[in-house]
Amino acid sequence: MTTTDLRATPEVSQGLDNPLEIAGVTFTSRLIVGTGKYTTNQIMVDAIRASGAEMVTVAVRRVDLDRTQEEAILHHLNPQEFFLLANTAGCYTAEDAIRYARLARAAGFNEFVKLEVIGDDETLLPDVQATVEAARTLSDEGFKVMAYTNDDLVTALRLEEAGCVAVMPLASPIGSGLGVVNPYFIREIKRRLEVPVIVDAGVGTASDACVTMEQGVDGVLMNTALAAAEDPVRMAHAMRCATIAGRLAFLAGRMTSREIAVPSSPRVGMLD
Repeated sequence: MTTTDLRATPEVSQGLDNPLEIAGVTFTSRLIVGTGKYTTNQIMVDAIRASGAEMVTVAVRRVDLDRTQEEAILHHLNPQEFFLLANTAGCYTAEDAIRYARLARAAGFNEFVKLEVIGDDETLLPDVQATVEAARTLSDEGFKVMAYTNDDLVTALRLEEAGCVAVMPLASPIGSGLGVVNPYFIREIKRRLEVPVIVDAGVGTASDACVTMEQGVDGVLMNTALAAAEDPVRMAHAMRCATIAGRLAFLAGRMTSREIAVPSSPRVGMLD
């Protein structure tokens, strides 16, 4: 099922691309966005809508899960409009991540969870061992785990083996805005895995999103790039366009790069 037909993108409806499918759920948008760091809840909602994203992450350890409170983020996110993805951001152990995933499900979230277990305070890089451990436990409990990880192929393979329905390697450190630092590793992860690969963290502007999607990945997740922009709504629209452009460019297949000029028009038959 799609979360909404109202945001069906032209490239999908015109047959230029297929919808993104994760664990049996289809999405016409390949852009996933977060909900943190916005100055107001209204700007957050406006930016999400401008992005065209259907899947939206919510850090269950950092937000008030009471939907009745007007100042709470969840009060402004209609689950009929957005596919809400619980996120274990802020967890530093497998035990904590598992606990907050269970809490999210008990609070009414769906079975999908973005698993995040941080291993280092300065770089916010993931704790690989704890992430794999938590992924295995949550998958065994029926969660559909989308795991944030580093750009390491072996770790990505271990997470797929642990039952993850999507693997989410970083483009660069969370909130850095550096874009894709190691495109080769991202391409290799995508080539080797069977589950969707969603690049998560490090995208700073529209060109970063475009380059990321040109690696052939299935989607991209971002938060700070939108929330920290001077105009989050405009940036969200730019990211929407860039994600689509990068995906279509990948599907189209770029021209061969050359170090010499090649004329666009043939020399044969030229008028004197």
